Amino acid sequence: MNTLFFSLRFFHCLTCVGLIIVVVFQAGRAGITGGRGIFGVGGTAQIFSAPSGIAFINKLTVFMACVFLITSLLLAKFYVSMGMVSVVK
Repeated sequence: MNTLFFSLRFFHCLTCVGLIIVVVFQAGRAGITGGRGIFGVGGTAQIFSAPSGIAFINKLTVFMACVFLITSLLLAKFYVSMGMVSVVK
């Protein structure tokens, strides 16, 4: 059970980092960034400028968010079943 728990924690951390990266690479609003992408660099606008690229990055974001939610719930279940106490009491 410990191996499954730690591998799930590792996968959850990878999911967190992947979700952050996917959200950062999304095209920003033109009013906020001036249409240039993150930090004023136009690289993300060039990569994901086609409608299929935008649809792909949006679907990837939704998929990563769902995986994050599922791993969060599974980790909470493992914490309870392993008898670990909550930080918040």
